[in-house]
Amino acid sequence: MKSLAIGPHHIEHPVMLAPMAGITDRPFRQLCRNLGASYAVSEMLSCDLSLLKTAKTQYRMNHEGEPGPIAVQIAGSDPKQLAAAAQLNVDNGAQIIDINMGCPQKKVAKKNCGSALLADPALVAGICSQVVKAVTVPVTLKTRLGIDSDHKNIIEIAQLAEQSGIAALFIHGRTKAQKYQGNSEYELIAEVKKQISIPVIANGDIDTPEKARWVMQNTQCDAIMIGRAAQGNPWIFEQIKGYLATGQIPKKPNQAEITQVMYEHIKNLHDFYGPTTGCRIARKHIKWFLKGLDLDPITRTLMKIESAEEQLLFIHQNLLHKVA
Repeated sequence: MKSLAIGPHHIEHPVMLAPMAGITDRPFRQLCRNLGASYAVSEMLSCDLSLLKTAKTQYRMNHEGEPGPIAVQIAGSDPKQLAAAAQLNVDNGAQIIDINMGCPQKKVAKKNCGSALLADPALVAGICSQVVKAVTVPVTLKTRLGIDSDHKNIIEIAQLAEQSGIAALFIHGRTKAQKYQGNSEYELIAEVKKQISIPVIANGDIDTPEKARWVMQNTQCDAIMIGRAAQGNPWIFEQIKGYLATGQIPKKPNQAEITQVMYEHIKNLHDFYGPTTGCRIARKHIKWFLKGLDLDPITRTLMKIESAEEQLLFIHQNLLHKVA
């Protein structure tokens, strides 16, 4: 099974957690690292330093207790602002800076950020160069195939990134226009791998151990990055890791194991965000964890509970106690 390096940082195995805004907060990153992810990147942080003191930014900049390397993703369109944001985050403990050129969401694209930047290769090169020059840590790039089916310029973007000093390239196998519709196109990722020498990490639609191995074999990529498939299923990292190493898939967790991990994760969310915000954020994780367990009435009740204490008590009485 492959290992890889991002600058001076040795990544033990090739199964990584993708950054997802509103999802991969510190508690979720720690959960996935504990359950087998070799690497995790923060939620994207705006390069607008006027937002520095907002609660959202402060939560996203909190890396206390995380295993290294600490990787922080920044988003923006102004090379100087991005360079300054990179410096600030390195001063705050970031060991790797990741530039977001992959987010397809409208509110991000409207600001000419995320995957909208792929329409301007010269700007892409300028951003990469300035951020790389601004910091002493490795800089990586998270991107897509292009803005739409008529403008798949990922090979050009990849070459510009490498020339600019980018240390690794993370590619989601769709265009900006596709968002998350259709299927990821791994053929272009395979072509990128042939064209550049820095590590290439494939992302998009990797949701089973078998799919992970297929993508690794057919793209010859250096690693894979799991996003949505980890929601409610953080065990996917150990399952893929085990399958790549032995050809055997570790057994899936039973209901007792799922609910116990969910309970501990919810407690961590409450501790991190405080009871009010933590209770609210926990709801989506509860839905993901309990999906497919035939527990719809319990899930519906949990969606209505507005107290952190009641949330934990209800889970303990109706899930942990009953499956213990």
